[in-house]
Amino acid sequence: MTPAQSKRKSGQIVVPGDRLGVIEEFTPGPGTYEQGGTIYSFTTGRALMDLLNKQVSVYPKLHVFNVPYVGSTVVGQVLEVQSKQATIRIFQVGNRLLTGFFSGLLHISDVSQRYVESMYEVCKAGDIARARVVSDKNRVFHLTTNDKDLGVVYAFCSRCGHALAQRRFIMRCPECGNSERRKTAHDYGKGEV
Repeated sequence: MTPAQSKRKSGQIVVPGDRLGVIEEFTPGPGTYEQGGTIYSFTTGRALMDLLNKQVSVYPKLHVFNVPYVGSTVVGQVLEVQSKQATIRIFQVGNRLLTGFFSGLLHISDVSQRYVESMYEVCKAGDIARARVVSDKNRVFHLTTNDKDLGVVYAFCSRCGHALAQRRFIMRCPECGNSERRKTAHDYGKGEV
C-alpha cells in the first residue's frame, strides 16, 4: 500500500475484515488485527493511518454493528445439509438480531462428543439451531454444537413441515406421525427466537 493509498484510506469507513496494510509498513493499532503479515479492520469505524508513527488503527463508530465473533453464541436457520457438514444462516448473536447476512459451517466433527455417522441425524434444512463460533479462519464462521445448551431449538417435519415434538431422543411430528432424529439443545422448543 503506497502512502497515497494510505491517505485515501485514512478517515474512510471500514468494516471488519477490510485490508488496511501490511506489517512491513504499519504496526497494528486499536481496532485492528494482523493475520499472515496483513493488517485488517477488527471493527466497523474510521480508519486512521498514522504515517508519522507508522501505525494503523480503526476507531469505532457510535453505532456498533453486531457481527458474529469467536466465542459468541449464535442462532440461525439451517440452509443446506450434506453428509459431513451443514450451512447455517446466522440471524442472531447472543440476544441481538443481525441486519446483515452471515453464514456459518457446522462440521460433523464439531456436533457432539459422541460419534455421529451423518449430518442428516443432526439437522435438516429449515431447522433453527443454536451454536457457538469456534473459528473465523479465512473469513468463514466455523460453528460447534458440542454442548447441552447448543443444537437444534426448533425442528420441522421433512414430510409435512409442522413443528416436531421431542420424545426422548426421537423427534415426532404430531400431524403426520413421521419420526426423525436431531441433535437438540436441552431447551428444545422452549426458548424465544
